[in-house]
Amino acid sequence: TPDGYKFFLELGPLANVDKNYFQGQVPTWNEYMNHGDYDSYWQRQNVLHSIGQIKHPVLNVAGWFDAEDFYGPMSIYSEIEKRNPENKSILVVGPWLHGGWERMDGDILGNIQFGSKTGVYFRQELELPFFNYYLKNKGELNLPEALVFETGSNRWRSFDQWPPKETEEKNLYFQVNGKLSFSLPSEKSDKDFDSYVSDPQKPVPFTSEVRNTQGHLWMVEDQRFAARRPDVLVYQSDILAEDITVAGPLIASLNFSTTGTDADWIVKLIDVYPPDATDAKPNPCNIRMGDFQMLVAGEVFRSKYRKSFEKPEPLVPNKVTNIEFDLRDRCHSFLKGHRIMVQVQSSWFPVIDRNPQKFVDIYQVRERDFEKATHRVYRSANYPSHLKLKILK
Repeated sequence: TPDGYKFFLELGPLANVDKNYFQGQVPTWNEYMNHGDYDSYWQRQNVLHSIGQIKHPVLNVAGWFDAEDFYGPMSIYSEIEKRNPENKSILVVGPWLHGGWERMDGDILGNIQFGSKTGVYFRQELELPFFNYYLKNKGELNLPEALVFETGSNRWRSFDQWPPKETEEKNLYFQVNGKLSFSLPSEKSDKDFDSYVSDPQKPVPFTSEVRNTQGHLWMVEDQRFAARRPDVLVYQSDILAEDITVAGPLIASLNFSTTGTDADWIVKLIDVYPPDATDAKPNPCNIRMGDFQMLVAGEVFRSKYRKSFEKPEPLVPNKVTNIEFDLRDRCHSFLKGHRIMVQVQSSWFPVIDRNPQKFVDIYQVRERDFEKATHRVYRSANYPSHLKLKILK
């Protein structure tokens, strides 16, 4: 198929995968479909339970724009630090896609330029000295506890722990008229909200490109295609008077209601470039970067798991509900003259399967189970929706 969006939409419910294509020949797929929740099947496979007594040095490497497994290396590093505090464990995070630190120069990803060959630097100045020192007893090693690449400002930063302690938590609140600010909304009401209709038959795509694979570059893709849809809420700050650098976990806190009994929530943090933004040298596609909406971070949360991944629960229609979920760690500087944007939507297709928006076993649903729903996101002092950010001092 040349068009993955069309293919997966016409596929219908996930139960059709085995019925129409695998026909019982891929038993692992059917195992997954029979274990939709975080039950003992998945708990037995959680490697984090087995990380204890790690005595050898570990070089933990992750890429900020790894679409396949950013959670893995970051969680393993955190668990090693927690359970093996004397271990010589080092964290390195660069502006890479999955495995990009080993096979790419690392100076550009999509249309975003990083100012230096970060992949080459990692291999020559970090990886090689680490292995020479610990495997061959050669040379010296003077690596910090955490060495991360700060996107936006395009520089390497050293910290003696990750997340860094030199931060303060600030809430970035959704405001009336699509505004975004660090001030709590002044309205004290139960009726201040923004709403949209989420239609599973017209899900929000994850990319503006027509492609048959997920690919990698969508992790830094211009988000203007999504901002223009009626089923995507957009909140944007004023022009920044100074640089603002986030370092550490990004937490979304949403107060919402819906006419259905389940809903997906996708929250994206975006760096909006100035209208006159230019690069030092042309990017591969010769894209003019004025008003570019760079995806910095994004994550999805399925409402029925808001209390437990083991025991899902339905939503009460039209009841205001709060959820909080992690957009994962970042180290990014929103530069003076830029804006900070947050987008909220309820589908990210086909990277994430469609939610029928009713409380059902999604892996076994039928086509008639998919329903439109009206979602409301509240933004008052009574029900403040916001992002919790760690701001570097």
